[in-house]
Amino acid sequence: MAEKRDYYEVLGLNKSAGETEIKKAYRTLAKKYHPDMNPGDAEAEAKFKEVNEAYAVLSDADKKAKYDQFGHAAFDPAAGGGSGFGGFGGFGDFSDLGDIFGSFFGGGFGSSSTARKNAPMRGEDIGARVTVTFEEAAFGVKKDVSFHRIQKCDECSGSGAAKGTTADTCTVCGGSGQKRVTQRIGGMAFQSTVTCDTCRGSGKIIKNPCANCRGTGYVKVNKKLSVNIPAGIDDGERIALRGQGCDGRNGGPAGDLILTVSVKRHAFFERDGYNLYCEIPITIADATLGAEIDIPTLEGNQKYTIPEGTQPGTQFTLKQKGIPYVNNSNRRGDLIFVVNVEIPKGLNDKQKEHMRAFAASCKDSNYAKKSGFFKRIFDKK
Repeated sequence: MAEKRDYYEVLGLNKSAGETEIKKAYRTLAKKYHPDMNPGDAEAEAKFKEVNEAYAVLSDADKKAKYDQFGHAAFDPAAGGGSGFGGFGGFGDFSDLGDIFGSFFGGGFGSSSTARKNAPMRGEDIGARVTVTFEEAAFGVKKDVSFHRIQKCDECSGSGAAKGTTADTCTVCGGSGQKRVTQRIGGMAFQSTVTCDTCRGSGKIIKNPCANCRGTGYVKVNKKLSVNIPAGIDDGERIALRGQGCDGRNGGPAGDLILTVSVKRHAFFERDGYNLYCEIPITIADATLGAEIDIPTLEGNQKYTIPEGTQPGTQFTLKQKGIPYVNNSNRRGDLIFVVNVEIPKGLNDKQKEHMRAFAASCKDSNYAKKSGFFKRIFDKK
């Protein structure tokens, strides 16, 4: 018979290891070598038994003290030691194995996950999209939104049973949705809680299912809501409508309707935050002499006087003519426009003659940038 390995060596620990370290090492190795994770692997099963044997001793303070003093002989009847480990199939107290293996294998060895099946569950959120114009996004609008949601069946009020009937309590699990089973692995017996396969965890058996929902208790319906789109909302932003998603289960709350807003592009406005930007074409005469020009805003045209000598690319600002702030319509961004001087094309002979005469009449002092540019060049020579 092969000599047993030192229990501390089996768990990869030194003798100074405390309770927390022992349990942590055990969890790691039990998961690694568990037969469910290594089907048909005899070596892994043997190591799994070895790990459990080591943990049965080192997790018990009295047994650990004896083992630290006498080693394996402390539990060898032939050497005058104890009569084995007792309990589950010859091993110690594994009362915490349900929690340990429940965390490893999704509740196969514990009751927490199956218990959650009958706990209140929040309904799923629903995503929908609504498209609005640039102006509607700026000032707000009411829009009808259509979407599909899962809700309780009106015919059976969510029970799943046909009208005039009720669901019966599952006789296998007693209505708990769970049942206890015993599983033997090697020389050990594990008692675990699993989902009842008769009622699929519902705790109920429906003999006469509702024809409308086919016994599910829920139906898919089309719904339409009139939704207020707030002023100032931007493209891609979302609105959460609480409780308008799918109905919850087991008394849980409904989910939300998450509405994503798509804003159409404007013909000439560009938005950056709450500010608006646009480009305004003006004539040479407007730029040279100054002029009162029309500036488009979201509320219509507004007069604005540009000064004489305005250069191409000059930027002007109309305060409080941009986008209203969300939830604060008294505060708005600005409208910022840039003037673009348009050069006339297709001049006739008389117009060209006037233009040449005008150009000849201008002096260097009329062109500060031009004269300054050439002055810097010539000064370097």
